[in-house]
Amino acid sequence: MEITDVRVRKIDKEGKMKAVVSITIDDEFVIHDIKVIDGEKGLFIAMPSRKSTDGEYRDIAHPINSDTRSRVQDIILKKYAETEAEAAEE
Repeated sequence: MEITDVRVRKIDKEGKMKAVVSITIDDEFVIHDIKVIDGEKGLFIAMPSRKSTDGEYRDIAHPINSDTRSRVQDIILKKYAETEAEAAEE
């Protein structure tokens, strides 16, 4: 699996959510609404989710194992950092 495109939409409002990201996998499959969150231990991603009838949030799409999740998170956070650096230069 290769992430072939990452699109970052920064959130300008105050709060913990810093961006919403879309990724393309193998130029064939897109996942929208991945959130970049600023948590107590730093930035992390939250996969797209939906609130169920019992009030719990459940991921709609997510990596199956922790290695893949780490790889996806690293790629997204790297692109987010690049976007932040470009904005700082302007």
